[in-house]
Amino acid sequence: MENPPFVVAALYHFADFGRYQAFKPELEALCLDAGLKGTLLLASEGINGTVAGSRAGIDRLIAFLHAQPEFADLEHKESFAEKEPFLRMKVRLKKEIVTMGVPGTDPRKIVGTYVDPADWNALISDPETVVVDTRNDYEVSIGTFENAVDPHTATFREFPDWVRRNDNELRGRKVAMFCTGGIRCEKATAFVRDLGIDEVYHLKGGILKYLEEVPEEESLWHGDCFVFDERVAVGHGLEPGDYTLCRACRHPLTPEEVRSDDFVEGVSCPFCVAERSDADRARFAERQRQIGLAKMRGEKHLGS
Repeated sequence: MENPPFVVAALYHFADFGRYQAFKPELEALCLDAGLKGTLLLASEGINGTVAGSRAGIDRLIAFLHAQPEFADLEHKESFAEKEPFLRMKVRLKKEIVTMGVPGTDPRKIVGTYVDPADWNALISDPETVVVDTRNDYEVSIGTFENAVDPHTATFREFPDWVRRNDNELRGRKVAMFCTGGIRCEKATAFVRDLGIDEVYHLKGGILKYLEEVPEEESLWHGDCFVFDERVAVGHGLEPGDYTLCRACRHPLTPEEVRSDDFVEGVSCPFCVAERSDADRARFAERQRQIGLAKMRGEKHLGS
């Protein structure tokens, strides 16, 4: 059976990348010429992002990145999509390729111990292990590992404060961290080790690699994994789930939540309806109307 037509490549690499600003136009031009869409972030500490396109387009990008001295060892993960998962191509300059907001945290100097997906179950089943989900609350809400601690963070910037508040519960234990593709755990484990907590582990390749490699019958993962593209979520074997994204607040919604009276496409959902003003809802409704008109004309609306 052939794979779906769109290859989705998730990648990141930490490097000393002082020329990141000058590199942006060259990278952007190549991605556009290769027909790719998605987002790539560049910073002095490296590159991070997810893009999608044809097999040839993705191969061209990866070869181009490997040709850069800073990214010669870059690894990427692939999945597939039936429909184009991104609307446009963006290359952005940032202070950090994953924003935690703690200056000096450098995974190139200190980081946790990588654990292959095949060995992850044994680690997190050990009663001496504290399993920590480093993702944000809306991601955790649709799936996580058995017995994992949810820090209830709205953004990754809140994670360091959660660690500091729970220092006593982590110190002296095995700490196993995980995230979607691995990058947040690079920063998270580096930060925790900088605090003097030494027995720190993280899932190599993240949840996506685990769902790709570990058979469902052996899995300790429950639910789906949120992804930052139009698929919304994937399950075992990286098969797309049945979630819908609220275009007003970006929260993933189950089919039951979509049927709620609080769900109005592009305007509100059960998670944000009480937080929006009448002006917000009017603005969102107009945006949704423009999306509908563009669809009728056979065009893509960038707000969709």
